[in-house]
Amino acid sequence: MTASNASGFPVRSASVVLAQTNIDTDQIIPARFLSTTERRGLGQHAFNDWRWREDGSANPDFAFNQPHNAGRSVLLAGRNFGCGSSREHAPWSLRDLGLQVVVSSEIADIFRGNALKNGLLPVVLPEAVVQDLMTRPDDVLTVDIEARELRTPDGTVHTFPLDAFARTCLLEGVDEMGYLLARSAGIQHYEDTHHAR
Repeated sequence: MTASNASGFPVRSASVVLAQTNIDTDQIIPARFLSTTERRGLGQHAFNDWRWREDGSANPDFAFNQPHNAGRSVLLAGRNFGCGSSREHAPWSLRDLGLQVVVSSEIADIFRGNALKNGLLPVVLPEAVVQDLMTRPDDVLTVDIEARELRTPDGTVHTFPLDAFARTCLLEGVDEMGYLLARSAGIQHYEDTHHAR
């Protein structure tokens, strides 16, 4: 088991379940909320059209409005999560909502890339595994990115792919630019000592 670090990994959390398939980026964050470049505050609009009624009141039947799901940082989602148009606001809104991990049997490639660049870990597991986890949302899962494992309370271990660069950025709690900025002195030293020939 690994030690916790500033990035928040490993994650230990029960799950919120959205079993619907084909949850697209417009359902994650509707287009009318894309005019901002500010990440903070977008969580209030995540799944907006499902979470809030037309009169602005909370839909008590929606998973993220149910009190027992408060504070959970793992989302178990139906197949083909994050399909649709590319929008960085989708992972921004999910992170601001408090999520750190999305688990599904299929995650759209563009969403996956945007998620990794913005500190949200997309975990792809076999459909049967995801369906089983959905039947036990109160189980506290451990998602360990150093070991690339999702562990259940009964000791079952599910491994998932994660490339080394994304893993490093997630562990350090930085995006690509943050990674480069943290290494700017080394980059400058290399530039200074390796003149163009």
